Amino acid sequence: MPELSNPLGRMSISGLAAWIASPQGRYIIDWEAACIDEAVGDIFGFNALQIGLPQQDFLRANRIPLRCRIGEGEPVSLRCDPAALPIATQSVDLVILPHVLEFADDPHQILREVERVLIPEGQLIVVGFNPLSLWGLRKQARRGGGFPWNGSYLSPGRLKDWLKLLGFEVDRGQYGCYAPPCEQQKWLQRWRFTESAGRRWWKFSGAVYLMRAVKRVNGMRLITPAWRRKPLRAKALRPVTQKEGHSD
Repeated sequence: MPELSNPLGRMSISGLAAWIASPQGRYIIDWEAACIDEAVGDIFGFNALQIGLPQQDFLRANRIPLRCRIGEGEPVSLRCDPAALPIATQSVDLVILPHVLEFADDPHQILREVERVLIPEGQLIVVGFNPLSLWGLRKQARRGGGFPWNGSYLSPGRLKDWLKLLGFEVDRGQYGCYAPPCEQQKWLQRWRFTESAGRRWWKFSGAVYLMRAVKRVNGMRLITPAWRRKPLRAKALRPVTQKEGHSD
């Protein structure tokens, strides 16, 4: 297979792998994996895609038989540009985008491709860094550098607007990882108390968010079984005045 230029633009493959192996990376990835496991456990179909972060299997808890990981590096099932997916239109039931949009050169085109390949009522799960968080503040204070500080973080509100323009309905979302972006495990442990406090008082300031959306198709009408459309007619009751076969 010929080598491709990195289609995710600012996402360095070597830098990504090193960050995932770090305490900071495990802190983020562990929370995301647990949330995605819960989100995809009840999604059924025939085909599922994970685009990006192939080092982490975010489809492990899903029971769809054909699961494909797309990205650069290993392990991947398909190496391609996520802005031009070689996949048939309306053939995928579930797509997961973990930290892809904020590091892509053309995130709009990636979302358009995702919308194209998803079936009607297909589901999309997006995971991203929250610019309105301590991690977002650190990114602004220290521009440049390696992953994850070299991306263009998308706010949840902005992402919702993009999804609505493509016909998606945002189903649910959640925030997590409220500790500061410490690099050492001991400091991340000391800031663990912020998790419960953050979920209660600063819900929207988590370092990362998970957004779940459903592809809606205007004018689509679900066909229900005939027995649901035609209720049975109740039998009329007839009072019995006298028993048949008996005379006075």
